[in-house]
Amino acid sequence: MGDRFEISVTGDNPAWATQRINDAITEINRVEKLLSTFGDDSNINQINRNAGIQPVKVNAEIFRLIERSLQIAELTHGTFDITYTTSQKSSTVNYKNIVLDAGAQTVFLKEEGMRISFAAIAKGYAADRAKYVLQLQDVRSGVINAGGDLLAWGLQPGDEPWTVGTADVEQATKPYSHVNISNMAWTTSVNSNKYTAINTGKLPGAIDNDNGFKVSAVHSVSVLAPTAELADAIATPLLRMGINGGLYLINKLNQVACFIIDDNSRIYPSKDIAVK
Repeated sequence: MGDRFEISVTGDNPAWATQRINDAITEINRVEKLLSTFGDDSNINQINRNAGIQPVKVNAEIFRLIERSLQIAELTHGTFDITYTTSQKSSTVNYKNIVLDAGAQTVFLKEEGMRISFAAIAKGYAADRAKYVLQLQDVRSGVINAGGDLLAWGLQPGDEPWTVGTADVEQATKPYSHVNISNMAWTTSVNSNKYTAINTGKLPGAIDNDNGFKVSAVHSVSVLAPTAELADAIATPLLRMGINGGLYLINKLNQVACFIIDDNSRIYPSKDIAVK
């Protein structure tokens, strides 16, 4: 994945807390290997090598992840898409060319040269899995920072909710706004870079795949969602969908909220979020 993970947990025993964090790191490493395209035993590699040839049986975890990815692709009308191509045929970049067989637990890419990658959601999924492992071991409160994507649960010492701040790209050291969250994930996607007040991570700018030009009307999008995987997957597509399209989509979803900032620093919140 190539992203830095920072894990903080609350507890009275430092040695116990350190061991729990190590367990979470082990799970993150497992997910990274699972979603890798390298190695003959990689399910993703096997799927890609057999594009246009035959279906590939995969493990249940990979199958469910692809299922959810296709649901998000449908939800965003293809703006989110795990497919890409090594050929000159642009038609192969289409999530609709992924064929799933739930009974046989197989995945088939219909077009030769077609490939899939979980790069857009890998760190979010890894953060969710790390949280799951921590909660299984009775870690009641913590924060996972996955390259700028945040996942928080429980309360801070003193029973205060976790506060997430998003920094303006022009003033990265100053909080632009903040939101109190608990048991939710938060991510901010910016046209040129991606920032949070807790940790700064930079990603390439968002490019419209239809025309190759940089998205310009929307300055940044921040998403609050039940899982880091979902927040990660939705944030960047919202940049392409624009203010009206993005808000229309988010306002139809349960337990998902966002605010969008345009190039003039105007804030457009969805119906279920309070920006301070």
